[in-house]
Amino acid sequence: MAELSNNRIKHIAVMRLSAMGDVAMTVPVLRAFVKQYPTVKLTVISRPFFKPFFDGILNLEFFAFDEKERHKGFPGLLRLFRDLKQLQIDAFADLHNVLRSKVVSLLFALSGKKRATVDKGREGKKELTRAEKKIFKQLPTMFERHAKVFEELGFPLDLSNPDFPEKAVLSAEITDLIGENYQKLIGIAPFAQYDSKVYPLDLMKEVVSALAQNPNNKILLFGGGKKEIEILDSLSEPFENVINVAGKIKFQQELQLISNLDVMLSMDSGNAHIAAMLGIKVVTLWGATHPYAGFLPFNQSLENALTSDRNQYPKLPTSVYGNKIVEGYHDAMRSILPEVVVAKIKRELKK
Repeated sequence: MAELSNNRIKHIAVMRLSAMGDVAMTVPVLRAFVKQYPTVKLTVISRPFFKPFFDGILNLEFFAFDEKERHKGFPGLLRLFRDLKQLQIDAFADLHNVLRSKVVSLLFALSGKKRATVDKGREGKKELTRAEKKIFKQLPTMFERHAKVFEELGFPLDLSNPDFPEKAVLSAEITDLIGENYQKLIGIAPFAQYDSKVYPLDLMKEVVSALAQNPNNKILLFGGGKKEIEILDSLSEPFENVINVAGKIKFQQELQLISNLDVMLSMDSGNAHIAAMLGIKVVTLWGATHPYAGFLPFNQSLENALTSDRNQYPKLPTSVYGNKIVEGYHDAMRSILPEVVVAKIKRELKK
């Protein structure tokens, strides 16, 4: 795509602070931007933990948001604005649309800079998730919504021909952990922020067991925190070719490992979006939420999004984020059969 010759914007600040999956969803859009507008610089403002997401993207600088000290509270947002102003920012792209990002956006506007804010489509999401008079239809994806922000700044984006980073070269530390005797590398991330998005453990055990029957498969389990690590240990313990990597490697090494997967099985959670931003095929499992809300991982097929049965549970989706509890819907994910999950993963491995 040719650059707009009449656009004087040469440096755009892009703000998205959290959560992990939401920040990961900005990456494919920013990759498309730097490819299509190579003379425009991007500065991404986010939490320091997410810096590895943006490593290696040309013409993109990362600016660490210091939530606890320098950029804390309203005075901190004024300091953030001053810090950014020194970088000679021409425009501000708010991909978060929360109070903090709105304050910074307003400060840029008052200083005469162009700004644009993501439309999260809250009304459409309410219509999709309400119990009565539900409007069950596909909403624009978050990637389309992010692209719209740059279009408003004068930079239309084409997301149809994405670029992904090369598979990372695995360090000796990682190869010592996972071994080298395998043909297919399968990632499984069985957790999510809310229980309504987590596949029942007994069914996940069936999935792991079925995939582990093939000795050519190496299955890597992802998660974090003491409780999750204990559950992952219980999943991996019976099988030589199932390895719990949680807590054993650094976050950046985890990204390197994910970039080498043949397929990732994930809930509607951050790991799905991390794998997708690295160009890995993802099979996702959906409970209270639904990909129609716009959170299908980037460049993934709807066929690989296995949703709970709406004939049995007609109020689905009941939530955009999975944080609402609906009586009688606790077992909705049991309508996703383990053999269907396994068959979908095997199909991806054959491609």
